[in-house]
Amino acid sequence: MGRVYAQLTLEERRKIERWRHARVSVNEMARVLRRHRSTIFRELRRNHFQDPCMPKVVGYFAMAAQLRTSDRRARQRKLIRHPQLCDQVVERIKDGWTPEQIAGRMRMEHAPLRVCQETIYRYIYAKEGLCEELWWYLPTHRRARRPRRARKRRAPKFHRDVSILFRPEAVAQRSQFGHWEADLMLFRQRFGSASVTSLVERVSRFTVLLKNADKRTRPVMDKVIAAIRALPQPARRSITFDRGTEFVSWPHLQAEIGTRTWFCDPSAPWQKGTVENTNRRARRWLPRERDIGKLSDRDIREICDRLNATPRKCLGWKTPAEVFRAKMLETRT
Repeated sequence: MGRVYAQLTLEERRKIERWRHARVSVNEMARVLRRHRSTIFRELRRNHFQDPCMPKVVGYFAMAAQLRTSDRRARQRKLIRHPQLCDQVVERIKDGWTPEQIAGRMRMEHAPLRVCQETIYRYIYAKEGLCEELWWYLPTHRRARRPRRARKRRAPKFHRDVSILFRPEAVAQRSQFGHWEADLMLFRQRFGSASVTSLVERVSRFTVLLKNADKRTRPVMDKVIAAIRALPQPARRSITFDRGTEFVSWPHLQAEIGTRTWFCDPSAPWQKGTVENTNRRARRWLPRERDIGKLSDRDIREICDRLNATPRKCLGWKTPAEVFRAKMLETRT
């Protein structure tokens, strides 16, 4: 069962206010009040006050803290004051409904007596809810509620400098050989987490398919590096990816072989249309319903060879393999 905390009294809050202004440490407050230091920290965090009309009025104030706590308790005890409503909420929690679903359903039905999801959460983690162990019926099964403060913003995984907006015009116009696009082809989850990386050179439409055991970024990127490392630098100038998590190891690619990386805007896969079109062609042999785990690397190479040996209208009916070989010869002369 979760821990049940005794509420601070108004007199204790007044002492905390005075000590706070006198810069008394939290450990000392807890020692004198005979409270756990976590109780004081929680009190200062939850009841920190700032007047929206007077921005300079900010800090901890005993009366404001008492009113806030009373208001929270009043909303929380609404379920205690109305046993029939409480029974209805508890029944739905035990049926697997989340507090958000319960509150949303009540709003939809225009119930004359209803509660919001926050009130339900407070009841679940109050003394009454903990006695019934209602937390067990929540999807996360947490004995204690997570703090409701905002999460820290994480540093972006894809720097602005690698945005497709800064990609050279020669890449967009297909006027320079050696620029690739990459994507990850996924399959039904019942077949496991295996995937296929598709790499397409933009000028020749030459395609490379790589089978992956899963979607983890480092193994995916290691296979890309191994596939193009042997090419001369003019044949692997850059690769354009989408912003999937499987490509967050892009600095590793640049550091290992010096190939530049560019990334599409979020939710804009059409910006790498060459590989998207190639994926549609490859799906003839690699549909989502296929168990990719049963295919060997040789099977994948055969599919790749078919794609590269098929004449393309955009290439003047040459095959991607023919155009790629010709461009490779040009880079060596």
